[in-house]
This record gives sequence, structure tokens and C-alpha cells, in this order.
Amino acid sequence: MNTTSIYSAAQTTESANKIIAAWLFILCGMVFVMVILGGLTRLTHSGLSMVDWRPITGWLPPLNPGEWQAVFELYQESPEFKKVNADMTVEGFKSIFWLEFIHRLWGRSMGLVFFLPFVFFLIKGWVTRPLIPRLILIFLLGGLQGVLGWYIVKSGLIDNPDVSQYRLTAHFSAAVVIYGYMFWVALSLMKPLHGAVLHAPSLLAKATVFCAFWIFITMMSGGFVAGLDAGLTYNTFPLMDGQVVPNGLATLSPWYLNLFENITTVQFDHRVLAETTLLLIIGLWFAALKSDLPVAVLQAFHALMVMGLVQVTLGAITLLYVVPVSVAALHQAGALVLLTFALWAVHSLIGKPYLS
Repeated sequence: MNTTSIYSAAQTTESANKIIAAWLFILCGMVFVMVILGGLTRLTHSGLSMVDWRPITGWLPPLNPGEWQAVFELYQESPEFKKVNADMTVEGFKSIFWLEFIHRLWGRSMGLVFFLPFVFFLIKGWVTRPLIPRLILIFLLGGLQGVLGWYIVKSGLIDNPDVSQYRLTAHFSAAVVIYGYMFWVALSLMKPLHGAVLHAPSLLAKATVFCAFWIFITMMSGGFVAGLDAGLTYNTFPLMDGQVVPNGLATLSPWYLNLFENITTVQFDHRVLAETTLLLIIGLWFAALKSDLPVAVLQAFHALMVMGLVQVTLGAITLLYVVPVSVAALHQAGALVLLTFALWAVHSLIGKPYLS
């Protein structure tokens, strides 16, 4: 193959990669919306309104009064109705049903938006060999996420009308992992195959990777805060009950249960992790400014810095105003935006294109 043919093949591959990257970015946007819907479902206590799981046939909502009554009667057998909403009518049930229905419908739609273009790209021969296992992994993770979603709902349909904080956090974590992985793959596909390699300072690159990991851990701690409704207590900032370190951090035995089941400890840990995250971001930003980095790379660190400040502010407002739904949803969305900017910064320093 001559030089012209090689260059033409590379150009074709790059064009196909950009189309696939755009598709993955769209899917990232859909996951982002899904996370917000999941948060709203949790905040409005709508998640247990649908007590059955029909992943293949459950595309349509109830379409007439008879169907609404049948679905409501199923809900009346649940612990949430018997212990919390015993005076609820069909009309009141509709207000919690719709959000959970949209949440599930959006998840099914994501499956189609992934699968149909994937088959098309395969037929066109646009999916390179290194990319195939990555896309298959994304598809499998998405399917498992749907199963995990039903698994957490089941935890609130037995005796206690509330989902397990462990299952809730696992579901949220899986969504974040899928989002982050798709975003990374998309960024790699957007990188020119013949682009210059950035020789970033090793310490800065390692610190940025650690910061992204720390943001993820902080997000997971937020999942436990949400699962335990821990944000409804200690509604002051920056102190908790007038103290830097509140009493009651180690009341459970064995000690490690406090990290996941003690409301005081869970909220305290989330605060400390969030504040530490902001300090890490500030340090990274100053280090990036002092490094000889291209303007395009610095933009990622600027965005990370601004979003870090916004996210901590949203967290404080969420606490001070006792978890208003709108602000709490923005705080959850902000966490994903913050992780996005961190991954962008990491990829700008060490990311490589996927070669054919």
C-alpha cells in the first residue's frame, strides 16, 4: 500500500471515529439525564411506585381508568402504600408513578440508542478491532445496570418501604462508571491518530488521576447520604451541631458500619471528602498554571476549578435549606459535571487515540 492509500485509510478511520464519538457523547448525555431522573425519583419518593418489572413489554403506561386502577391495586399491596401512603388515591398515585415510569422508559430508550447504531456501524465496517470489545463492554454494563435498578427497587418491596443505601449507591456507582467509560472512549476517538503526544509532567498527571478517583469516591459517599436521608440532619455549614467534629461518629459496632449506616458519620465523611476534593482541585489548578501546558489543556483545569467551587456551594445550599428537590438535583448533576471535567483533564494529559 502506497503512502497516499495509507493516508486516505487513516482519514477514513478518523472520520468514522468522530461519528462514533458523537454517538457516544449523545449516550453520555442520556446517562446524565438518567442520573438526574434517578435523583429526582429518589428525592420525590417515586421509586417504589412501580412494583413489577417488564423490561421488554413495559413500554406503555396505563392508558385508561381500568388500567390505572389495576396498577394502583398492585401498588396497594406494597409496604410503602400500607405504611406511608395508605390514604393515597389513584390521582395521587399518578403523581409518583409518572416519574418512575419516565425513568425506566428512558433507560429502555438508551438501550435502543446504543444497539441500533452499533449494528449499523458494524455493518459499515467503521468499528475498528480495538473498539469492538470496548463497545460490547458498554452494552453489557448497560444491561446489568437495568437489572441492578430492579434489584434496588425490590429491596423496598419486602418489609421496609425504602431502598437499601448499599443497593442505591451501587446503582449510582454503576451509572457513573458507564458514563465515565463512554466519555473516555469518545475522547480517545476524537483524538487525531497522527497528533503530537503531550509530554505532561508526570507528577501532575498522577495527581490529576488521583483527583478524578477522589471525586468518584466523594460521589459514592453522596450515594450513602441520599440512601440514609442524611442530608435532612445537621443542616448547618461548615459546622455540624456547632462542632467541627460532631459527637456520635462511632456508635455502631463493628466500627466500619458507621461508614455506611451511621447518619452522623456518613454526612461527616461526605463533608470531609468534598472539602478535600476542593483543596485537591485548587492545588491542581495552581500546578497546571505553572506547567508549560497548551491552552486547550489548561481549559480543562479552569473548568474543573470553577465547577469545584460551584459544587461545594450547591452542597452547602442543599444542607442549609434542608434538601430542596431542585437544588439537590443540581448538586447531583454537578457531581457528574465535575467528574467530566476531571476526566477531560486526565485525558488531555495522558489519553491516547484508539488505533485501527
